[in-house]
Amino acid sequence: MEDEGNELELEQEDDQGESQEVEANLDLRHKELPFVVNGVRVYGKRNPASVIEARCQRLYKRQLEGLTIRQLVLEHADRESIAEATAWRDWNQVSKWNTDDWNIERSTILPRIQQMRFKIVNAAIKKGQLQTAVMALKDIGAVIGEVAPEQQAMLAPILNITVEESRPKNLSSGSEPVNITPALESVPENLSLDAE
Repeated sequence: MEDEGNELELEQEDDQGESQEVEANLDLRHKELPFVVNGVRVYGKRNPASVIEARCQRLYKRQLEGLTIRQLVLEHADRESIAEATAWRDWNQVSKWNTDDWNIERSTILPRIQQMRFKIVNAAIKKGQLQTAVMALKDIGAVIGEVAPEQQAMLAPILNITVEESRPKNLSSGSEPVNITPALESVPENLSLDAE
């Protein structure tokens, strides 16, 4: 019976020891991973590229709100709880994306702008804002080469003729040129007004 009692005590001690090890492992895991998103650590230089890219994409979406770059970066640092230097690195990535977007979309910008103008014309006519519609139609016409008569008159070629003074006849021998322009009268340098 004593053997059975000793075995029960040993089993209970093993169970308690295992549970303490499990709790210690859980505590250790929580200490090692203070910031976890979807099972991935997300702080410091150990940020996975996907978390950084998601953060940059949020900044990219906010850039059209009319804020200056510095305001965007400072607000981004505050919202994301990151350092200002990290926010500036995120902005550098967003700036690179903007450049890439422009290079890709440059050839299609004009048709897209024209499509927006057509939408403006339709909306303005529906709301009775005829002056806005006329202005948008003028812009559409300017793109295809249509200009108003006033503008066309301004675009007519301009002929500029200048007449230079002829050389005096006495210079044909190769002597030094004679100063043809009249000498300016000298103005006294010490003109001062006494304010008394």
